[in-house]
Formats: sequence, structure tokens, C-alpha cells
Amino acid sequence: MQDKEYQRNFDSTNLIFFLLKYRTPLIAISVAAALLSAVVSLMIQEKYLSTVILFPAATNSISKSLMAEDFSGKQDINAFGEEEEAEQLLQILNSDDISGYIREKYNLRNHYGFDADEQYVLTNTVKEYQDLVTFKRTEFNSVRIDVLDHNKDTAALIANDIADRLDWVRTRMQQERAQQGLGIIEQEYHQMQDYMKSMEDSLTAIRKKGLTDFEVEVEQLTKAYYEAVASGNNRVKDELQKKIDIFSEYGSAYMSLTENLEFEREQLSLLRAKYQETKADAEESLTTKFVVNEAYASEKKAYPIRWLIVLVSTFSAFLLGILGIIAIENFKKFKATEQ
Repeated sequence: MQDKEYQRNFDSTNLIFFLLKYRTPLIAISVAAALLSAVVSLMIQEKYLSTVILFPAATNSISKSLMAEDFSGKQDINAFGEEEEAEQLLQILNSDDISGYIREKYNLRNHYGFDADEQYVLTNTVKEYQDLVTFKRTEFNSVRIDVLDHNKDTAALIANDIADRLDWVRTRMQQERAQQGLGIIEQEYHQMQDYMKSMEDSLTAIRKKGLTDFEVEVEQLTKAYYEAVASGNNRVKDELQKKIDIFSEYGSAYMSLTENLEFEREQLSLLRAKYQETKADAEESLTTKFVVNEAYASEKKAYPIRWLIVLVSTFSAFLLGILGIIAIENFKKFKATEQ
């Protein structure tokens, strides 16, 4: 019996009869909703949409892109970034560095119509900015910047300025760190230069005592000494003995300094390359993005879509009217049952 009653209550024929029975109030509700929503939609301020689409660069490090050897090709200056780089750009785009710059440059508080004396004016301005300026990553790993504004020229200018400011913010962040690294490596570089100069000065002092090519000279000196001994030439032998004593005294220092200098030259060469790379990162910059589409002033408004507002409002009012009538009818039946 309950199943039959359920089927009878929800039969499509009964629904049609129900709509026909209450067609007058339902039509009145729908027409009123349509007229009201049309009036409201006309009162809503029109807004124009401007869009910038860009791809992140795989790297904006000059040292990695132009100076370092990279056989994998991952640090190619023309390589597009992947998902990770796109997410990094989104984080920077949502930063206070960019939003604050745009709010100040375009005086968005006045532009959005907020009074300087009203409470929470900054909070309201920021919220309005976040509602009208949006960023998202597309399915192709590009980043889309959308700006809505009641002035179509301002919308395009803001969108392009955000894209330009992106380079400044990211470069500033990376150069701050590179400057710290440059200070460290520059100090190490100069210390190594001073250390090598001290070793070269010591080596020069030893060479002035007659040591220029230790291994060759000691072999020749030893040979000449034994020849002088064999020939009984004491004068030459004594002179050679003095030189041998000098070689004995300074030979080990000469060899040690020569070997250390060779090693330190290699280290200095590597350090100099690192110093040049770090200096380039700290003082120069590359763009962080590839702009696919720049923003332009739209000729057609993007918001509000008035026909959609009227349609949704009318349909919603129609459904609410049906539910309201059903509720009233059920309430009447309930009261009649109690009596």
C-alpha cells in the first residue's frame, strides 16, 4: 500500500496537474523573479577581462644557463619549466611583493571605491584584489593571469604589470642569496691569491740562491762534484760543495713549494670559475618566463552575464515556488488530519 501511495504521489501525470493547478502563482513568482533579477543585473558594474599566459623558464640562473657545462640539456636557456617551476611562479604571483606593488601603483583603494576612513579599508582592498585578480596553472603547465576590472585599459595594464613584476621579484630573491654566496667565495678567492703570492715570494727567494730547476741541477752538480773529486781538483770541489750544501738546505722547501703551487693553481682556477659564476648570478639576470599571450584591452565585457543571472534566478524562484506550495499543501493536510 505504501509503494502504491508513493507511486501515485510521484506520478508524472500528477505533477503536470499540480503545475497546471498552481500555474498562476508559479508564473507570477517566475515573472517577478525575472524582472527583479534583470533589474539587479543592470545595477551590477560591468567588468572586462584581460589575460596573460606564460610558461616558466627551466632556470634563470646565468651561471647554469650560459657558463656551466650541462650535457643533459636540462639547464638550456630556452628550456620551458615543468610543474615544479609553474608552482613556484604561482607562489610568487600570490606574494605581497606583487599585490602590494600593484595596489600602490594603481591606487586600488580609490579605484575600487573604498573610503580611506572606513574600517578595514586595507583588508577590503586586498580581498577585492584577490577576487578580481586570479592565477592558475593550466593543463599544459603554463600559468594564466586573469584580471577583471571595470576599466578595460586598466585590466590589461595590471595583467601585464604583474607579469613584468614577476621577473623583478624572483630575480631579487635569487640575487639576495647569490650576493651572500659571492661575499663568501670572494673572500676565499682573495685569501687563496694571497697565500699563493706568499709561496711564490718564498720560491723566488730560494731561486735567488741558485736553485732554478732542482732535479736537473742536483744531478749535474753531483756529477761535477764526483768528477772534481776524481781529478783531485780541490778548489772546484770546495765550490761545488758549497752549492751542494745550499741545495741540501733549501731543496726540500723548493720541491714542496713547487708541488704546492701547482696544486693551488688548479684550485685557484676552479675557484675563479666559481667566483665568476656566482658574480654573474649576483649582478646579472635572465627573464623567468616565456610570455605566450600579453594582455590587451578587451572590447567585450566578461561580467556580469545578465541572461545567465536572469535564467538562474527565474529557475531558482520557480523551484522554490513549487517547494513552497508543496509545503503549504502538506501543512493544510496535516491540520485537516488533526481536526
